[in-house]
Amino acid sequence: MSEHRVLIFAPLGRDGPLAQRALQGAGLEAEVCAGMDDLVAAMAAGAGAVVITGQALLLRGGASFATALQQQPPWSDLPVIVFGGGDETTFRLTGNLTLLDRPVRMRTLLSAVRAALRARKRQYQVRDLLEELEQSVRDRDQFLAMLGHELRNPLAAILVSSELLDRKAGDGFASERGVIKRQVRNLTRLVDDLLDVSRVTRGKIAIRKEPVDLHDLLQRVSLEFSEAARIHGVDLYVLPAAPVIISGDPLRLEQIIANLLSNAVKYTNPGGRITVGLEAEGDEAVLRVKDTGVGISAEMLPRVFDLFLQAPGAIDRAQGGMGIGLTLVQRLTALHSGKVEARSEGLGKGSEFVVRLPLSSREAGRATDATAPLASAPGLRLLLVEDNPDAREILKLALQEMGHEVAVCGDGSVAIERAVRDRPDAMLVDLGLPGCDGFEVARAVRGSLGTKIRLVAVTGYGQPSDRERALAAGFDAFLVKPAELAAVESALRAG
Repeated sequence: MSEHRVLIFAPLGRDGPLAQRALQGAGLEAEVCAGMDDLVAAMAAGAGAVVITGQALLLRGGASFATALQQQPPWSDLPVIVFGGGDETTFRLTGNLTLLDRPVRMRTLLSAVRAALRARKRQYQVRDLLEELEQSVRDRDQFLAMLGHELRNPLAAILVSSELLDRKAGDGFASERGVIKRQVRNLTRLVDDLLDVSRVTRGKIAIRKEPVDLHDLLQRVSLEFSEAARIHGVDLYVLPAAPVIISGDPLRLEQIIANLLSNAVKYTNPGGRITVGLEAEGDEAVLRVKDTGVGISAEMLPRVFDLFLQAPGAIDRAQGGMGIGLTLVQRLTALHSGKVEARSEGLGKGSEFVVRLPLSSREAGRATDATAPLASAPGLRLLLVEDNPDAREILKLALQEMGHEVAVCGDGSVAIERAVRDRPDAMLVDLGLPGCDGFEVARAVRGSLGTKIRLVAVTGYGQPSDRERALAAGFDAFLVKPAELAAVESALRAG
C-alpha cells in the first residue's frame, strides 16, 4: 500500500465520498475507511495523512485512534486534518493536527492536504536517512568484528611464541621478548577498544558486577605500564593505598585504568612524572591520574571525552592516538554509576583525571590474581582444533611444553570424529572454522560424550553474544585471542 495515500474516516453523511472525490480529482490517492479499526490498521500499514470528522472522534474506538498517534516511531508525526467542528476530545489529540471549521470549502481541504503530504514526505526522508544510518552502523560493527577476528589470530600466534621463548630462552633476548609482549598487549588493547567503543556508544555493553579490590587492580595494571613509562623516560609513581572494595566489572574497570595510564604516558614528555592515587572519600572510591605532560587547552577541556577527538597538531606528534580511550573511560565509568572529570590549567601544565565510583555496600575479600602461577598438575590429553597453521603449531608446542599430550586438526568434521574415537580429556576449539564451525563441533561432541570432556572455545570474536552462543552450544569456557598460556591452562583445568 502507498505510504502517500490519504485516509478518510467520516462515518456520518456524505463527507467521506465527497472528500475522496475531491482529492482524487486533484490527482491524490485517497481511501475511505469503513470503521475506526480499519483506519487504525491502515495507518499502521502506511499513510501520508488522515482526514477525519470531529463527530467520528466521539464514536466508540476514538481512544484507539489517539493511542495509535501516540505510539508512532520517533521520526513520525502523521498529519491529521479534522473538519466539521471540534470539541475537547479533538484538542486532546496529540500530534500534527489541523482543524477546519464547517462549512469546509474543497479548495481549503486540498490546500491543507497538500501541505500535510509535503510535511509527511519530509518525515519519510528522515526515516530513510535513519535506516541508512542504522544499516551503516550494522555494517561498521560487522566489519569491526571481522577485523578483530583477523587481527587476533596473528596476535595469538605471536603471544604464544613469545611465551614459549620465555620458557626456552632463559635470560637470552629478554629485552626483545619484552618488547614483543608489550606490543602484543598494546595491539590487543587497541582491538578491544575499537570494538568496545562501537558497543558502548549504542548501549550494548553489559556490566557483570562482582566485588573488586580496586587497589589490587590498580597495582596490576600499573605494573603493566611501568615498563612503557620507563622506556618513554617518564616516572610512574603509584601512591600507597589501602584496599578499596567496589562492586564492578573487573574487565571494564581495568579498561578504565589502562586507558587513563596509556593517555598519561602518551602525553607526558621524557623527564616528566605521572602520579596515581586511590582513596576512599565518604561513600566513593576516588582514582586520580595526574601528569606533568602537555596539558589541555581551555577550549579543548569541555570536549576531551568526545569520540575521535584529536587535539590540534596531535597528528604531527609521535603520541598519536585515535581519540577513543577517554570516550571509553567516560562511558564505562557511567555504567558503574560513577563519573569522571578532566582538569588542566592549560597547555604545558599537565592534566589530571579524577574517577569517582560508588564503594561496595558490603565487605568482600580481595580479588584473586588470575595470572598467579598454577600448581603443577598431571598433563592432559588434548585435542586442539585450529585452522590457522601457525597458530595451531605454536600453540601445540606450547601445550606440549606445559606437559600435555596434544593432537591437532584443522577441520571441524574431523575433530568430531577424533573426539568421539579418542575421547580426550579436553578440547581447545577455534569457533571460526570453515565448514563445520566450532559451535557445531561443541554440540556434536557434547551430544556424544556428555560431560566427560571439557570444551574450551578459543576465538578472535570477542563480543558478549559470541560468548553466550558458545556457552549455549556446550562449551565450558570461552577465551578471546590472544590468550596468555596461564589463562589457557586455567580454562583447561577449571571445574
